[in-house]
Amino acid sequence: MVSVRLNGKTVDLKSAADTPLLWALRCEQRLTGTKFGCGIGVCGACTVLLDNRATPACQLLLKDLRGARITTIEGLQGPVAQALRAAWIEFDVVQCGYCQSAQLIAAAALLARCAVPTDLQIDMAMRDIACRCGTFPRIRKAIHKAAAVCRRG
Repeated sequence: MVSVRLNGKTVDLKSAADTPLLWALRCEQRLTGTKFGCGIGVCGACTVLLDNRATPACQLLLKDLRGARITTIEGLQGPVAQALRAAWIEFDVVQCGYCQSAQLIAAAALLARCAVPTDLQIDMAMRDIACRCGTFPRIRKAIHKAAAVCRRG
């Protein structure tokens, strides 16, 4: 059993120690917003915040997470999350929607460390999350808009 802070609450994950976090989230905790994509950390569909860093959950073993702070899309809250969700809608970012949880998590991590991101910083933050629908130009616009909203307060 591994105790973590999951979406702001202390949770005991009972899955085997060598279980990837992705499966503990989806199967044990029923948090299905974190998607399974490739299982090898390449597509980014399973991205969560691990201690405020965007990280693929398929590559995190429970045995290495004792005391970690994990945020999934279900727990992503606050002004930055609200601004991102509103901008996602305004710029019609979502197509199939499969990667959107990961995109929002990665965007929130970026805005937490950079209030005025450049296009290059946005592209770098999003580079590890595959979007087959090709909405990257709209993602970039949405992140710029959310950043501006957050700066205005």
